[in-house]
Amino acid sequence: MRISAVETFTTRYVCLVRVKTDEGGEGWGQVAPYHADITAQVLHRQVAPYALGADALDIDTLVDLIPEREHKFPGSYLRRAIGGLDTALWDLRGKLEGKSVCELLGGKPRPIRVYGSSMQREITPDDEADRLERLRGELGYDAFKFRIADECGRDKDRWPGRTEKIIETVSKRLRGEADLLVDANSGYRPARAIEVGRMLEANGICHYEEPCPYWELDWTKQVTDALDIDVTGGEQDCQLETWRRMIDMRAVDVVQPDICYLGGLSRTLRVAEMAAKAGIPCTPHSANLSLVTVFTLHMMGAIEGAGPYVEFTIEGPDYYPWQDGIYEPALVARDGKVQIPDGPGWGVEINPSWLEQAEQQISEAAT
Repeated sequence: MRISAVETFTTRYVCLVRVKTDEGGEGWGQVAPYHADITAQVLHRQVAPYALGADALDIDTLVDLIPEREHKFPGSYLRRAIGGLDTALWDLRGKLEGKSVCELLGGKPRPIRVYGSSMQREITPDDEADRLERLRGELGYDAFKFRIADECGRDKDRWPGRTEKIIETVSKRLRGEADLLVDANSGYRPARAIEVGRMLEANGICHYEEPCPYWELDWTKQVTDALDIDVTGGEQDCQLETWRRMIDMRAVDVVQPDICYLGGLSRTLRVAEMAAKAGIPCTPHSANLSLVTVFTLHMMGAIEGAGPYVEFTIEGPDYYPWQDGIYEPALVARDGKVQIPDGPGWGVEINPSWLEQAEQQISEAAT
């Protein structure tokens, strides 16, 4: 069975990928969000030429071949584009076998625990605590992640004193009622990261994400070694060699690969396997409700060393308008859990009305 076409449906933020075969099969995937229109061009220029005519079921060979053939382009956009191909091929395989991707990996679709993930730094500490308490009551979340520091902030806060105030406020309101996690988004140098980490420990926070610039693994390791709280990271990293180094040096306590950023499910499974062999849990990054969260639920329902929950954004269409209406049925949190879709492949159907407003492009095998 050979790949006969690679098709994209693209907006600025989202690019869906449809792969077709010479025997009439098809599967759907997605490149990483954000500047997805640029990634779509990379997909057609640097990924599709190697995929067309290739064995549609030999996914591992393709995801290894393409980086080698495009070795002068080792960065993120190529991996994001490969991820669109890879995830479409996994959907194809599931549909051919009549199994969900979770089942292909040896798991079983079921409700899986999620943590409510806040993307906001503009919100005041009191308003954030009010919101998390409300969501706990309405949807049963028993874990939340909120934002501290400023993104790549060089020890600066979004506004002076916000980090201290939000840690204290959210802990006071929710400690003992929910597991509490924070994300610093590369905000600190090691000394300040450790200082904040001590504050987190004192307030019962259990997860400290990306305290230092993610590319400074030695800085992150300093923080990990100094603290008892779980230091986590890895969402931005797309090179398997970086992942090997990160895990070997134990730079973090928990790895957080992003299936779309890393280059698809196949490559992410390799990271999860490396981590499991090292005894390090895997709690992937999936910070929006595009298909990346669908992909992540399937993987986490099957892998060894899966962390205790999956990230599930609590931001609605007003905050991320581009994540709405892409597929059906929509993922919904109930009692703090989300059902892994149980149909063949990814178990969701792409919304035709979303496709109609996207820009279409196709690469086809020569006949």
